[in-house]
Amino acid sequence: MSPEIQSGDLLKAIEMAIPAFVIEQAIANTKTEEERKRSLPAQLVVCLVIAMSFWSRDSMRDVLKNLIDGMSEAWLKVGKYWRAPCKSAITQARQRLGARVMSDLFHRLVRPMATTETLGAFLNGLRIVVIDGTCFNVPDSDENARVFGRPGSRPGTQAAFPKVRLVILVEAGTHIIFDALMCPYRIGERVRALRLLRSVTSGMLLMWDRGLHSYAMVQATVAKGCDYLGRIPANVKFLAEKPLEDGSYLSWIYPSGKLRKKGYQPILVRVIEYTIEHPDNPEEQLTYRLITSLLDPIEISCRVVGKGISSAMGSRKYH
Repeated sequence: MSPEIQSGDLLKAIEMAIPAFVIEQAIANTKTEEERKRSLPAQLVVCLVIAMSFWSRDSMRDVLKNLIDGMSEAWLKVGKYWRAPCKSAITQARQRLGARVMSDLFHRLVRPMATTETLGAFLNGLRIVVIDGTCFNVPDSDENARVFGRPGSRPGTQAAFPKVRLVILVEAGTHIIFDALMCPYRIGERVRALRLLRSVTSGMLLMWDRGLHSYAMVQATVAKGCDYLGRIPANVKFLAEKPLEDGSYLSWIYPSGKLRKKGYQPILVRVIEYTIEHPDNPEEQLTYRLITSLLDPIEISCRVVGKGISSAMGSRKYH
């Protein structure tokens, strides 16, 4: 049974994590300030949107009242005789605010937070981060169908709901999502994953699953100064150019013909193979193959690397 967090403690934590001046900066940067004084100023609406994710089962008016009662005056600046508006007024205020200010606030505040004491956060001094993707349904409306599209279905039929594709960049040790992109369902994960590389840096070890394997992914990660460890699809073959003491080997990943014409060169990689027990049948072995920029087998052993990617990519519970 998980401990219950009191509303007051949660409100204090929100104030500490999201300073009021940062909200004001995001509003100013996205030009969402009001031209006239309203009962629901932009800063209050931003706070409401944040709070609704914690109290999703409560009505918007109830969440708003809890904010006014529980937050400090420095964080929420409302008039002395403020009264909670009706539901339609709150909806209109959220529409006026739009999404850009929330995106700006996210990129101002969200960062990897693991320390050396965080379990599973670092491997040989490198911060482990993971790119992953998923899809989810959105309400069945003409607007959502036009923007996001629907998955394919049998001729003469239509999928019940439009779908959104979500690609995220996650810190493995904390499961914090520190960058994300939503896009129409028809756009593949690989395209969006490349854009998320804007948030990786040197000192990180980026992991991805076999669906994201490509020369472009490897090249773009190396260009950012970031190390990588990625799973290889079964149909992709690598020649063992130089066997190493731990059973792994060095090989090359080659650009496509189109990229070669642009001057891209082969990249040296280390290929690692390891086996694990099948979760449903202990007598059966599953073989995994990985490529990595970590070329020295003495520095990081195959056993540790295998354990790292299995634990980092085996869970989809993110925050």
